Amino acid sequence: MSESIADKYPNYSPGLEGVIAGISAISDIDSDRSSLQYRGYDVHDLAENGSYEECAYLLLHKKLPSVSELAEFKSVIAVEREVPSYIFEILAAMPKNTHPMDLVRTAYSALAPSDPDYTKPSTDHDANIRKAVRIVAKASTIVGNAHRIRNGLAPLKPNPNHGIAENFLALFSGKDPEPKTVQVMDASLCLYAEHGFNASTFANRVTVATLSDLYSGVVSGIGTLRGPLHGGANEEAMHMILEIGEPSNAQAWIDDALATKKKIMGFGHREYKKGDSRAFYMTKVAKELGVEAGITKYGEIADILEKTMLERKNIYPNVDFPSAYAYYLLGIPIDLYTPLFVVARLAGYTAHAIEQLDNNRLIRPTAIYDGLRNLEYVPISQR
Repeated sequence: MSESIADKYPNYSPGLEGVIAGISAISDIDSDRSSLQYRGYDVHDLAENGSYEECAYLLLHKKLPSVSELAEFKSVIAVEREVPSYIFEILAAMPKNTHPMDLVRTAYSALAPSDPDYTKPSTDHDANIRKAVRIVAKASTIVGNAHRIRNGLAPLKPNPNHGIAENFLALFSGKDPEPKTVQVMDASLCLYAEHGFNASTFANRVTVATLSDLYSGVVSGIGTLRGPLHGGANEEAMHMILEIGEPSNAQAWIDDALATKKKIMGFGHREYKKGDSRAFYMTKVAKELGVEAGITKYGEIADILEKTMLERKNIYPNVDFPSAYAYYLLGIPIDLYTPLFVVARLAGYTAHAIEQLDNNRLIRPTAIYDGLRNLEYVPISQR
């Protein structure tokens, strides 16, 4: 962009950084305190003491559930967890090299017409809540069975007694997971459930603001989340850690990366200047996993990278960094990291979609034109 135009429009903000695009009561990010709250509750408390189902209920219903309300919510999720067989037939017909994120996006696009509230107006709040619960409930079944299908295995029926985290792990592995594994997965889902007007959530809100439906919003969100600068960052962070390989290589690697201005994945966040609050808790969990598994090298590599980045660049890790090696220690393939992000974030997407539709206004920003003007049209025969 030319300097004159930048001077002419001092309010222009590349990437919309710092631009207030709406009002929301869903989550609050306090950069100065490095805190994240869902509807007034600290995400650490929710992840450590609650469950993903509690987080989802809170995001959708604007309050924490009672014992009976949570039991009813879980029972509805157990019923709605089933996915129509035609969805898995579609996924099985897709090319074998299809990325899991594309499988998940396609599944939700194809799923919409099977929803009992499919034809209800997009502004019907009660219908949207029911849709949201179905969308959240089916995620772990879709991701777990999509993994099976791409590996030539038949999809499995979800166990109605499993929670969302346990359902994914059971379908993914074909066996009941260990309690500690379920605990770590559940905590990560809580931490990833919601994060304000991030790129994919904003894309989701833009979509439904046209009075499109929740499924269209979710598909927009998933497509946006797929990029390595957003949801795909956790995949890239693990590839980076594996490239380093051993703690003895870490200092030389980070020194070279900084000298050559190589992007260090899993570090920095536009919303947090003093550290990502979610990363603090996930780092603790990831290192505990490493100790229990007798594989501490990833935590040791992380320590070296974190110390160096803080000392030289004053940049902290974000939640994608510890989540990357936590998932790796759980035996989860790297290309499933971002689909797991989807399983978590669908509670946030649908809560935002409903909030947008409850008090809707079409989202239509302006742009600065920086092209040619007043050109004379030349007939095609003279070009």
